[in-house]
Amino acid sequence: MLSSRFTADGSFSLYSDNFAEGFHSSGGALEEAKSKFVLPAQLDRFPSGGCLRVLDVCFGLGYNTAALMAALPNKDGPILDCWGLELDRSPLQLGLAEPTFKALWPEHVLACLEAISARGRWQDASGQQSVQMLWGDARKQLRNLPTGLRFDLILLDAFSPGKCPQLWSEEFLLSLAELLAPGGRLLTYCRAAAVRSSLRHAGLELRSLLPKPGEGAGWSSGTMALRHSNDDVQSLPEMGAGWCGLSVMEEEHLLTRAGVPYRDPSGTDEAVLILKRRQQEQALGHRPSTSAWQRKWQGCEFRRSY
Repeated sequence: MLSSRFTADGSFSLYSDNFAEGFHSSGGALEEAKSKFVLPAQLDRFPSGGCLRVLDVCFGLGYNTAALMAALPNKDGPILDCWGLELDRSPLQLGLAEPTFKALWPEHVLACLEAISARGRWQDASGQQSVQMLWGDARKQLRNLPTGLRFDLILLDAFSPGKCPQLWSEEFLLSLAELLAPGGRLLTYCRAAAVRSSLRHAGLELRSLLPKPGEGAGWSSGTMALRHSNDDVQSLPEMGAGWCGLSVMEEEHLLTRAGVPYRDPSGTDEAVLILKRRQQEQALGHRPSTSAWQRKWQGCEFRRSY
C-alpha cells in the first residue's frame, strides 16, 4: 500500500505501508535528489559527445534520474546511457498521475518518464539519450545488464538497511562496486556503518556527503564511494562538491557493532533472515558497542579531521 505525501520543498512523494517508510526525507524529495545525487556526481566532468553511463538502483518515482537529466544540457551534452532497476511499477505511475510532479520536469524529461512507465524504455529523437528499465528484484536483474557494461555513476536509493537489507548486503554492494568504471562513483543517502564498511571492503574509497544548508543537524547526509582509476594523478580530493573525507568519529563508527555487514550469500534471502543473521554475528563478535561510540561523540556531531 502506497500513500501520497508532499515534502517540505513542495515536491510530491510516497509512503510505503509495507516498509513503514517514506520514499524521501520530509525535507524535500526534489531537493534530496539534487543534493545527494546530482551535486556530488559533478556532471560537468562529462564533456559534450562523451558517454555518461548511469545505473539507478530503486528507480521509484524517478526523481534521481529525472533530476540528473534536467541538470544535463538538453543539446550538446554527454551521451546518456541510463539503466534503472525497480521492483514496483506503481510509484512512477502514481507520480505521473500527480500534476505537481509532472510540472517539475522539462518536456524531454517528462516524455522520458512517461515512456518508461508505458514501455520500460525511452530514447530521444537524436539517439543521444536513452533510459532502459529492468523490472523485478534488483539482485536478479543485475545479471540481465549487458555483459561488460560499466557505469560512471550508480545511484543507490533503496529503503533503509533495517527495512530492506537485501539491497544493502555485502554481496549486493560488491556486485555494484564491480560494475563501476574506473573513476566511477556510487552515491547514496545512506551513512550506515555496515554499508560503508562493505563498500570499503569492496575496494572503494569513501567520502561523506555534507548536510545541505538548512538541513537538520547531523554528522553526514550520505555516502560517496569511488572506484580508483589507474590514470588518476591523485585520488579524489578530501573535500569537493558537497562532500568531505570521513571524520575520526565516522571512522570509529565503522569499527563498532554497527559496522557488521548485512550478509545474503545466496542473493535470495528474505529480509528477516538477513537481519537475524546480522544480529547473531553482532552478538558473537568482539566489536565495541555502538552505544559507547555514541556516548563518546555526543555533542560532537560536526567534529571532523580536516
